[in-house]
Amino acid sequence: MTMKKLLVAAVIASTSTFAMADQDVGCGVGTIIWAGQSGLVPKVLAATTNGTFGNQTFGISTGTLGCQQGGVITSRVRLSMYTGSNIERLARDMSVGQGESLNVLADLMGIAEQDRPVFFQATRDNFGQIFAPSNTTAGQVLDSLQAVMSDNEQLAVYVKA
Repeated sequence: MTMKKLLVAAVIASTSTFAMADQDVGCGVGTIIWAGQSGLVPKVLAATTNGTFGNQTFGISTGTLGCQQGGVITSRVRLSMYTGSNIERLARDMSVGQGESLNVLADLMGIAEQDRPVFFQATRDNFGQIFAPSNTTAGQVLDSLQAVMSDNEQLAVYVKA
């Protein structure tokens, strides 16, 4: 996409306010450019564009670009944003039950140090369920992960209702 198209999208987006940003990717120019598209690739592109242009502060301050001024940051949105932006790294790390991106996910989920080995093992043992072919969004991956965690007595305490 050319810079001219990005600027046009930003100008159009800045003239209107949107009710809610996409929960998987947050708000910003990337959310506007890839609005209405589904699947992993548009979600990753939207999140990457939002992060690259660093325009979320402007959007939040002005109530534009799909951002809300009075919104509350929720852990689910933060988890979805992180998962969407790091889906490939998380898949790799979960498949072997260790890695930096998986450790960051554990941090975001509030998993205590003593429970992390169980968490890492659960992600490895249930990789096929967590990253099932039908799970194409970060939200679906997180839902599957939380289902796996719910089935584990030690990890069930970390599952948010």
